[in-house]
Amino acid sequence: MLTIVIQAGGQSNRMGQDKALLSFLGRPLIERVLERVSPLADETLITTNTPAGFRYLEIPLIPDIIPKRGALGGLYTALCAARGDLVAVIACDMPFVNADILAACRNILLNTPVDAAIPRAEHGLEPLHAIYRRATCLPAVKAAIDADQWRMIAWHKNAQIHEVPEDILYPLDPRGLAFMNVNTPEEFRRAETLSDSAN
Repeated sequence: MLTIVIQAGGQSNRMGQDKALLSFLGRPLIERVLERVSPLADETLITTNTPAGFRYLEIPLIPDIIPKRGALGGLYTALCAARGDLVAVIACDMPFVNADILAACRNILLNTPVDAAIPRAEHGLEPLHAIYRRATCLPAVKAAIDADQWRMIAWHKNAQIHEVPEDILYPLDPRGLAFMNVNTPEEFRRAETLSDSAN
């Protein structure tokens, strides 16, 4: 069973408002992200500390279990809340999130004993476009939080991480847009310009 968790708990400081709910090509960005990944999901959740704006989606809304712990705390919340054995964790601000890449990550976990499949793209690891094995990742993430570690990779030394290389990613994302996120109004407008019927 695959649970997909959309992380919508960020502060959106550079955007000036909740970017997940901003209109992207005429509808809230969160709807675009959900539409792109939902075919893979057996269960879909949204993590957010501001649930009011998302209730209309009629998807379970999960607040942070350990507040103010950033992306690592969000990952912990996602792993705790999910019912699936495998958990895809996706940032809400990736308008080109790629279901084919997620499917490739899922298949790695289904066919090998690794604990997580995380793409490694041009700018490094993409942990918010990745899939985790709940049973093994959850205790490792919790141990990192208990040790007051904040980095998203703080727990990797205690898990078997499969880094999905660019030569696997490129055929699935030839335009290189999958990991693009939008943190400012300028980035938001650029993403809309890049979007077309294929993306």
